[in-house]
Amino acid sequence: MAIDSISATDLKAATSKMGEGKVVNPKGALGKDDFLKLLLVELKHQDPTQPVDTEKILSQTSQLATLEASKNTNDELSKLSSSLKSSLQFTTVSAIGKIADTGNDEVLLGTNDVANFEIYVPTPITGGSIEVLDTYGNLVQEISVDKREKGTYGFSWNGETKEGLRADEGSYHVRMKFIASNGANGETGVGVYPISSVRFDEGKTMLRLGSQYVPFQAVKEIR
Repeated sequence: MAIDSISATDLKAATSKMGEGKVVNPKGALGKDDFLKLLLVELKHQDPTQPVDTEKILSQTSQLATLEASKNTNDELSKLSSSLKSSLQFTTVSAIGKIADTGNDEVLLGTNDVANFEIYVPTPITGGSIEVLDTYGNLVQEISVDKREKGTYGFSWNGETKEGLRADEGSYHVRMKFIASNGANGETGVGVYPISSVRFDEGKTMLRLGSQYVPFQAVKEIR
């Protein structure tokens, strides 16, 4: 909102009687204090036969008050934003050690490539198997897993199907079925890992899942 300027004649008359000091305003704009000083000088040196327009003064001061209130509001919103950002960062750090689920259990197989992936084993197991499924849920390959302790492990699939053929390039779902050391059956898969650390990079929150950092927004659930 722009404040109506004091007329050139009024401004010249006012500033000419302010003393020998020069008025310097390199940006060509009046601040709140500048405006009030000029207004007081103008009122002091006004011509009694042609007094300053009262409605004009009220309009200008009203606009000035509105601008000042708007600035104060923006300052408070800025402080609130900074506070919320700090609070969010603190909350994110407290998630270290919890399990993050990205909701994405897919791995990508390229032409003549090997698909490498990581799976988090949530408990000691006596054994299990990794199942590679196509987009329709059909079993493409099964990989045996031996005894493991709790932790995140790296695995690879050479792209070969159960029939010994080369699978088509594209995305495949990967899950792991296991038998825990206590005899219970369990299941896990790609995309579910404990949060081992948090990094703040150029305003973005990154979570370390397995051996990689992923954006906080990529996580669907933390438990």
